[in-house]
Amino acid sequence: MLRRLIPHPLLSLALVFVWLGLVNKFTLGNLILGVVFAVIIPMLTAPYWPDRPKIAKPLRVIEYVLVVLWDIVVANVQVAAIILFRSNPDIRSHWIVVPLELTSAEAITVLAGTITMTPGTVSAMLAADGGSILVHCLHIDDPDGVRDEIKSRYERRLKEIFQ
Repeated sequence: MLRRLIPHPLLSLALVFVWLGLVNKFTLGNLILGVVFAVIIPMLTAPYWPDRPKIAKPLRVIEYVLVVLWDIVVANVQVAAIILFRSNPDIRSHWIVVPLELTSAEAITVLAGTITMTPGTVSAMLAADGGSILVHCLHIDDPDGVRDEIKSRYERRLKEIFQ
């Protein structure tokens, strides 16, 4: 019964917090409306989620989030240094093809989002077969090193989380 009422508990919880953040005022009415949205929206969208991803190691999610947050902070400092202290001819941008071992669409989406959220890199395109992702880097000296870092820091952890 509870599974039918709340088919996606994490989505429901996120919807409540997003709603409270959007209205920017915590009142009982806003909380109740957020809970109503958190119940109705997942019920309406449940048929579109037939194969929900299984999280194999939930504690690895926390580790992954902390690694990504750290990388975002470090990349912000690096991009700021590039912008403030380098002239345009010194910037060496590069396109990198990262071969993927991930098979889950959700894991590939999280990887692409992670790459894009990290300043200085953007995931531009996924191959039609899902076997590789095209990444643009603002400034790099070693394209192979960046590819290997994406695979070791992000893809390896996502494989543990989703498969």
